[in-house]
Amino acid sequence: MKQRQIAGRDVGAIGLGCMGMSWAYGKGDDQESVRVIHRALELGVTFLDTADMYGPHENEKLVGRALAGRRGEAFLATKAGITVEDKATFRMGRDGSPEHLRAAIDGSLERLGTDHVDLWYLHRVDPEVPVEESVGAMAEAVAAGKARGIGLSEVDVDTLERAHAVHPLTAVQSELSLWTRDPLENGVLAWCRDHGVAFVPYSPLGRGFLTGRITSVEDLNADGDFRSTTPRFKEEALKANLALADRVREIAERKGAQAGQVALAWTLAQGDHVIPIPGTKRRQYLEENAAAADVVLDAQDLADLDALPPVVGGRYAS
Repeated sequence: MKQRQIAGRDVGAIGLGCMGMSWAYGKGDDQESVRVIHRALELGVTFLDTADMYGPHENEKLVGRALAGRRGEAFLATKAGITVEDKATFRMGRDGSPEHLRAAIDGSLERLGTDHVDLWYLHRVDPEVPVEESVGAMAEAVAAGKARGIGLSEVDVDTLERAHAVHPLTAVQSELSLWTRDPLENGVLAWCRDHGVAFVPYSPLGRGFLTGRITSVEDLNADGDFRSTTPRFKEEALKANLALADRVREIAERKGAQAGQVALAWTLAQGDHVIPIPGTKRRQYLEENAAAADVVLDAQDLADLDALPPVVGGRYAS
């Protein structure tokens, strides 16, 4: 696997988002998920991403079991600051208070079966708590050796500046894909490049849509699939967005690659500081995603991908 750097440490150019193994994409298979994580390490997919809210808590426990005896092989990231208020409807809250964060890191370490994480994110900024206070509490975890570095998720440049002034950031995680280009447009991606901060795109495959395997709402998991609550996966929007997925597939065919691989190669092409973390529950798709690190897009490919039809629908329900 080709390497990229985060905080001076080499990791695989493509990481693994573990959320869907336990949360938001229907029922998972823990045994298969452990096999996926083990195969990831074998392939050099060493950057593993989880969060305390996934489950809630169950995904950290799963990742911890998978890394038992193999902790040193992984660059391990987790997150705190989102609370699950209603699991059935995916209703969330936010708590960025220092008290909550101090307890959260200890809980995460216990569930993950480790004495430290390599990266700890504030999952979302709490509007009721100044980001400086949240980051200050996270800096305490770094000083105590509980986290090697800290990051933020889904923030703007002004917030990054304020946070970075309290404690240097290791990474910023936000959604970035061929149908979600906000970090390119709002300056966050460039800010990370200019400050030596890794940018970690989540959902780089458009929550699976860019692979071309989702062509109707019936292709979503029947039970507990978060995507069914989002505007882009409502029937009319999904039908309209098929034009975008079809164009990605056409470009992939001329490259001799899979559509998802082209989507991942596009994220990698946005900068050497970009490390996407596609999620999967299956070894087959893990291996396909990992191979995307070797897909090279030329100037015409990038121009064609930048000219894709506009996406229909927002990322989240209002």
